[in-house]
Amino acid sequence: RTVREGPTPAGEDRRDGTRIAGRMDPHDGEPAADELPPPPPLPPNVVPIIAEDAAAASESEPPPPPPPSKPAKPRRHIMARPPNGLGKKGQPIQLLANHYKVSVKPSEEFFNHYYVNLKYEDDTPVDSKGIGRKVLDKLQHTYHSELADKDFAYDGEKSLFTIGALPQINNEFIVVLEDIGSGKTAAGSPGGNNGSPGGGDQKRVRRPYQAKTFKVELNFAATIPMAAIGHAIRGQESEHSLEALRVLDIILRQHSAKQGCLLVRQSFFHNNPSSFVDLGGGVMGCRGFHSSFRGTQSGLSLNIDVSTTMIVKPGPVIDFLLANQKVDHPDKIDWQKAKRALKNLRIKTTPANSEFKIVGLSERNCNEQMFPLRRRNGDTTETVEITVYDYFVKNRGIELRYSGNLPCINAGRPKRPTYFPVELCTLVPLQRYTKALSTMQRTSLVEKSRQKPHERMSTLNDALKRSNYDADPMLKACGIQIAQNFTQIEGRVLPAPKVSQ
Repeated sequence: RTVREGPTPAGEDRRDGTRIAGRMDPHDGEPAADELPPPPPLPPNVVPIIAEDAAAASESEPPPPPPPSKPAKPRRHIMARPPNGLGKKGQPIQLLANHYKVSVKPSEEFFNHYYVNLKYEDDTPVDSKGIGRKVLDKLQHTYHSELADKDFAYDGEKSLFTIGALPQINNEFIVVLEDIGSGKTAAGSPGGNNGSPGGGDQKRVRRPYQAKTFKVELNFAATIPMAAIGHAIRGQESEHSLEALRVLDIILRQHSAKQGCLLVRQSFFHNNPSSFVDLGGGVMGCRGFHSSFRGTQSGLSLNIDVSTTMIVKPGPVIDFLLANQKVDHPDKIDWQKAKRALKNLRIKTTPANSEFKIVGLSERNCNEQMFPLRRRNGDTTETVEITVYDYFVKNRGIELRYSGNLPCINAGRPKRPTYFPVELCTLVPLQRYTKALSTMQRTSLVEKSRQKPHERMSTLNDALKRSNYDADPMLKACGIQIAQNFTQIEGRVLPAPKVSQ
């Protein structure tokens, strides 16, 4: 047989000196897609092979070998410890591990997983962090009978778990949540009543001042057998046992959230001043604890360990700014830096004790920043322009000692600002500081976070007592009981190695 050369692109020279000219497409200047260039001429001493002869020749040849098969993946099994596989060298010693043994009553119940969809009244998705727990707490309080008197565990985002099923597969509720930051005493936030939504139970939809209405959908997603917790206790981990332990961890998070803790994944931080260490620059280290359920060789245990995070120093806003910028007088504050440092932090205002989130600062100082104020004049209402300073001093009778020449805190909305003088604002506790620490702050954090073993044991035991997990209704319903003492295990002190010369 003779191998013929393949076709040569149009317009190129072949090895034998001939040139191929293909038909060109008038639209793009390339050879037409439906026509191929003619085959090259055969040399005079070559005889073409007839198709039938080629087929017969291919049948007489042995079939090509099959493609090599991919090697099968080896199956992996957990290697069992041999009966005499425990080490024996060294001096035996009794140790305490930061694990608390957990006992679980057998149960044939199921965790029912529901997908949570939060929307505003106009069906806009809720994207604000932290609002979900408030809405679901209000839902449980308002619709307890519709939920068949069931408690639930909510992860703060899209998942909710109950023990046993809810009456309906797909559930929808209307929840009216009071806006605690209504701004009734703020400057630049005119009052008004939003009215009441139409229809429904008046007990449930009565809307207070500046209330917000939410739609909550709970749609069934899956079931997880609670017997899988028993599998984890026996060391038989499976997909269901891992999911069941995840539900138990969500219960721990919810329990700590209801105690007012700052949550950072599975770490929880109480508002306990004795756990704060000053790192300078308006930043504090906050000591808390990590808590999660773990399957071990001896069964299920609750693992608790010390954890540390950084928080903004609570207290007057002006004190934080002075410490953060390392200046000794408000006149030396760089307010552009202050605006970046304060954005999205939460404050409480006096004397109303209302909580707001900072969105920015006013463009002018307190004694120059104007806003429209509505006043009643008999049966009519008139609007007058007044400065923030005059509003608080003359209308509300509040003495302002140093805020007149400083910008105001804006805790409203882009098109509807709400102004407060700086000296009436206090940063609330347990707000994470997420910016990078300086070298000095990192060094200070490491030094002040060190604990001796007996101090660490005391801290962890106090954390368990303060958490009071035995009182949680979901853990009770799961039949969970947590021991109050560290788990005792056997260790060995190995002999020191000998150095050979």
